[in-house]
Amino acid sequence: MAVSSAGIVAGLTAAALATVGFLGWQAAAHVPADLAHPADAARTSGISATKAPRDSGRPAALPSGSGKGERVVYSVDDDRVWLVGAAGTVLRTFTVAPGALDPSPGAYAVTSRANRVTGTDGTPVEHVVRFATAQGLAIGFSAAVDGSAPAAGADVRTGAIRASRADGNALWDFATLGRRVVVIR
Repeated sequence: MAVSSAGIVAGLTAAALATVGFLGWQAAAHVPADLAHPADAARTSGISATKAPRDSGRPAALPSGSGKGERVVYSVDDDRVWLVGAAGTVLRTFTVAPGALDPSPGAYAVTSRANRVTGTDGTPVEHVVRFATAQGLAIGFSAAVDGSAPAAGADVRTGAIRASRADGNALWDFATLGRRVVVIR
């Protein structure tokens, strides 16, 4: 019995789709609860989903209610990032320029990194640290190679949170795969 090449291709395609489907199911079944449901993670980890209290005398001070331990804290309302060491000490803080999409408040983890790529707005960027998605786009920190920020009101939707090159370099060194990222208001 002869099998046509079209039959072989169809069989291989079906086997590949079944394998990808199984691997996708397996990955989804093993996602930690705080990554699968970030809003739930905010409620159960003591992270405030409302605006975290601020020290009015020190606007760059780490807000209370931003979690414990080593982490990156990002305030979507203040456009500020804190790199927090194990003892809860702020190692560095800096302002950022957000893209069009903000992540929801909650606890995340760094899921991927890229040393140098072209951003969704066409800008060459470096030190990309991705930790969330919104509306089908990846959200992460990066630094534009030319030092620019995402264009305000641009037609291109982007999840880029742009830091200066110096701050982007510090974030790259600190925010390795799996590092906790806490998003607050």
